[in-house]
Amino acid sequence: MKSNVWRVGAVLMCAAVLSGGCRTGGDEMAGESLIIEELEGDHRLMERFEDGTRVTDVSFDPVGFGYDSYQIDGSEVGKLNRVADYLRRATDVNLVVEGHCDERGSREYNMSLGEHRALAVRAYLIGLGVDSARIQTRSFGEEQPMDMGHNDASWTRNRRGEFALYR
Repeated sequence: MKSNVWRVGAVLMCAAVLSGGCRTGGDEMAGESLIIEELEGDHRLMERFEDGTRVTDVSFDPVGFGYDSYQIDGSEVGKLNRVADYLRRATDVNLVVEGHCDERGSREYNMSLGEHRALAVRAYLIGLGVDSARIQTRSFGEEQPMDMGHNDASWTRNRRGEFALYR
C-alpha cells in the first residue's frame, strides 16, 4: 500500500512540474528528476553520433516552441515532415536533435525543458517512420542562444529544436 501511495505522489509531482507555469530563476526543479518513458524500439546508447562525420550539404530550419512548452505546434509540422522525408531516403545518416531554451528560468529547469523539447521532436519523427536507433537527443538549455537579445523576439528565436546530421 505504501509503495502505491509513493507512486501516486511521484506521478502527481511530475504532472505538476510538467504542467506548471514558467520557472523564472528559482531552483524549483533542483533535486527533482522527471521520468521520461522509453519509446518502443529504444536501446542503450552505445556511441554518440557526434563521433561520426558531420553532414553539411543539407540543413533544416529549427523547430520553434512556445513559452515554457515542449508541445509541437501545428505550424512546425512541415519542418518535421521535411526532416523525416530526408532521413527515410538517406539511410546512412543519423540525427542528433538539440533542444534549446531562452535565458529565462534556472539552468536546471532549462536543461530539462531543452531535453523534453528534443525528446518531443524525436518522438514525432519516430511516429513518421524514422528508425529510433538513428535519432539521439541533446539539451543545451539556454547555453547556445541563436539571438543574444533580451526581449520577446529574441526569446522566441531561442526556444527551438535544431537538427545535427552525422554519417
